[in-house]
Amino acid sequence: MSEQNSIDEIFFKFLMSYKYDDKDLDYALVDKHISSLQYLSNIGNSGFSVFDFCKRETIFYSSNFGQMLGYSPVDYEKTGHLFFSAKIHPEDALQLSLRSVSILKIFNGFSADEKLSHKIISEYRMLNSQEKYTRLIEQYQLIELDKKGQIWLMMGVVDISPNQEEGIGSKNQLLNFRTGEFVTLDVPQKPQMELTKREMEILKLVKEGLLSKEISDKLSISFHTVNTHRQRLLEKLGANNSVEAVLFASKFGLL
Repeated sequence: MSEQNSIDEIFFKFLMSYKYDDKDLDYALVDKHISSLQYLSNIGNSGFSVFDFCKRETIFYSSNFGQMLGYSPVDYEKTGHLFFSAKIHPEDALQLSLRSVSILKIFNGFSADEKLSHKIISEYRMLNSQEKYTRLIEQYQLIELDKKGQIWLMMGVVDISPNQEEGIGSKNQLLNFRTGEFVTLDVPQKPQMELTKREMEILKLVKEGLLSKEISDKLSISFHTVNTHRQRLLEKLGANNSVEAVLFASKFGLL
């Protein structure tokens, strides 16, 4: 099995960890969203899609989704996302897959409000109908949660990237569009050193959403000591903030 296929298998196994109850899902909302997105695609150039985490598949592509790359709906109406995923540059497809599970883990740690306040912005290369790579920019945003607060429907908005410079791989960012805060999702190759037992304890509590004061009380150590450990965690993992630290640690297999 190839490395890409192995990663895809891990991703879809992770999707299987989500458990849904039909009574928690209002599919009338799906029709409403699809109608709105198709209307937007008719008056603009962006392509729209909707991914259903319950069904684990893309359930909607706007009629112009592949048009910017020279494709027509008949090209992908039977295979859907498999058609497009096969067109992504192999290096970019690998990096996108590697980050997928880590991104979903970050979202799982968010409150319901935070899940609906963030979007993922990705840039990657895809083959057009002339077999040449075109750089795309796609934004993914959750538009519906189930009644338990689990992620359910995710909207994708894709456009031609203004940067068509050759030789640039995929890029990923997480944006809180209510605060304007960006978090890079480009993971460094490896941490500079192993984490200590205490640093691992603190990192796991940070992942659970505890603040420094709460960690201090739980571990019976000073507030200053907690912050010192948190700063060292950022330095060792090459992270800029706690969200990135959790992301990188998950990528490195530390969590």
